[in-house]
Amino acid sequence: MVTTLLITVIILAVVFDYINGFHDAANSIATIVSTKVLSPFHAVLWAAIFNFAAYFYFTDHKVANTVAKTVSENFITLEVILAGLIAAISWNLFTWYYGIPSSSSHTLIGGFAGAGLANALFSGGTLSEALNYGPLLKVILFIVLAPVIGMIISSITTLLIINISKNSKPSTAEKWFKRLQLLSSAALSFTHGGNDAQKVMGIIYVALVASNVLTQGAEMPEWIPLICYTAISVGTLTGGWRIVKTMGSKITKVTPLEGVGAETAGAITLGITEHFGIPVSTTHTITGSIIGVGLVKRVSAVRWGVTVSLIWAWVLTIPVSGILAALLFSIIHYIF
Repeated sequence: MVTTLLITVIILAVVFDYINGFHDAANSIATIVSTKVLSPFHAVLWAAIFNFAAYFYFTDHKVANTVAKTVSENFITLEVILAGLIAAISWNLFTWYYGIPSSSSHTLIGGFAGAGLANALFSGGTLSEALNYGPLLKVILFIVLAPVIGMIISSITTLLIINISKNSKPSTAEKWFKRLQLLSSAALSFTHGGNDAQKVMGIIYVALVASNVLTQGAEMPEWIPLICYTAISVGTLTGGWRIVKTMGSKITKVTPLEGVGAETAGAITLGITEHFGIPVSTTHTITGSIIGVGLVKRVSAVRWGVTVSLIWAWVLTIPVSGILAALLFSIIHYIF
């Protein structure tokens, strides 16, 4: 049965996906804007097109399934999902306002898990029963692994590119790297759309199951991925200029050659993790990739003070979102 609460949850999920788009737009366009390959407007348009193009390719929904299984089925209610979404939206807007490239993915998962834990306590269950620790462990593990993998791949890719182009004229090489950066940024936007849109797809799916509109294990209705990919693409069109500055220039100065290396590494990492159904942070991945190209030059080329601040935001995102969602669930529990 479709209820007002279910409709509210679906609307908030789509709003979160839209916010995810403009919050994470910086991940896809920061390097291509900082290297002046595209203007900010053309960069977000380019990214939005490839965000949506992912809809036609990523049809296995593995990441969506992982997110949907984070909280135990016995403790998933519309109130849990509502509290998780409000917490996730709040933290996303807070970090966007202050230009902090935190993870929208981890915000959503942290909020969902925190509300699920609160529901377990209110309903007489135990904390150990509330979560499915297999999927959650994947998420926590890749908080560390995703940026490290991105960093390693980008370092190797950048060294290969330097070696291949070492005999080229600098002016000719730069012209080609600017063209290649269009492709590498498109690939990053494509895999970003495929990874991030699925997280909200998983949330909407479990909301429909919790409302008995769908049975557990039923095929996902086609309107869910369509609306999620549309929302994240439209969000990307609005950009995230505060975070672009941090990602594109504060971590390390990026040239078109290095932009190709970082974006290619980010796209490869996101493609691999999507294949295995692991919901990783695009923010963490591209940050690690940018650090990797900086390390190729020299260790001091990376502004480690900025990087440490970003890591603090990454560490805090899941627990802060979880605590906020638990508090919100407590309030919602008494209202409904």
